[in-house]
Amino acid sequence: MKPEHITQIDALHAALAPTIDRWTVGVEDRATPIPGLAFFRREVPTEACICLIEPSVVLVVQGAKQMWMGGVAYAYDKARFLITSLDLPASSQVLEASTDAPCLGLVLKLDLRMMAELIAHGGLPPPRERSDDKGMGIGTITPPLLEPFTRLLNLLDEPDAIATLAPLIQREIHYRLLMSDQAPRLWQIASAGSQSHRVARAIDWLKLNYAAPLRIDELAGRVQMSSSSLHHYFRQLTAMSPLQYQKWLRLNEAKRLMLNEDLDAASAAFQVGYESPSQFSREYSRLFGAPPKRDIAQLRREAVDATPARGASHRLS
Repeated sequence: MKPEHITQIDALHAALAPTIDRWTVGVEDRATPIPGLAFFRREVPTEACICLIEPSVVLVVQGAKQMWMGGVAYAYDKARFLITSLDLPASSQVLEASTDAPCLGLVLKLDLRMMAELIAHGGLPPPRERSDDKGMGIGTITPPLLEPFTRLLNLLDEPDAIATLAPLIQREIHYRLLMSDQAPRLWQIASAGSQSHRVARAIDWLKLNYAAPLRIDELAGRVQMSSSSLHHYFRQLTAMSPLQYQKWLRLNEAKRLMLNEDLDAASAAFQVGYESPSQFSREYSRLFGAPPKRDIAQLRREAVDATPARGASHRLS
């Protein structure tokens, strides 16, 4: 990268960081009045924490993080951004953070319909390279990508303009992403009829019907794929089979029900689709490292010991 671009990027990060810092004092995650935009703040490095990442672009303006998916680490910082084109089970980890220099960043949800419209009508040149067929990737930060983010965050000080101007700036951000080195990944998922697009439709169905019995042949038929093709491309993009993905959704929803709605393990298990509490307990222990009752008790102890700003949060988003 040219030295002048590095200087521009540093200046843009210096403009973004104070806004994120101001909005996240005393909290770890903060939604904003701009639809689809949220901020995060971490003041200590962390171990990997299980999460579900929606289609989004994640920028770090201070510090460093990495996302784990399928045993692969995707590290990102001020020079690299994370992009996900599907709803992906993963584990998030903070690498660089301190009280004096917290890890600060933002998450902007991607509008895949807007992406498809830009591809269809925007006159964009198709990418020359193929995607690596993963639902997650790391891109290179450039001044043209950061500049609209700066203008988007400036709207927080002009709330009456958000409804009119934010959609225009978000459209520009999507355009810049389609011109970035992550364009092949985004073209692949946004192109109707592609295998990636069909997998995305399968994921949408699983999210809405995670408690229902899963019949692979029926799911494949819904998205116009053969059962073998669905298995192949689903695993390629998410590092999981459809059944493993459903199991992940069920276990995390059960954890939320026990933690936030005080359900016991058996009730949570039945509500998310398990017929056997013992099977639920075994699979829960494999994913979270402890049986349900012990895990929830530990999380509640940690929440009591922590400050209100550091309370545990377990959700499917």
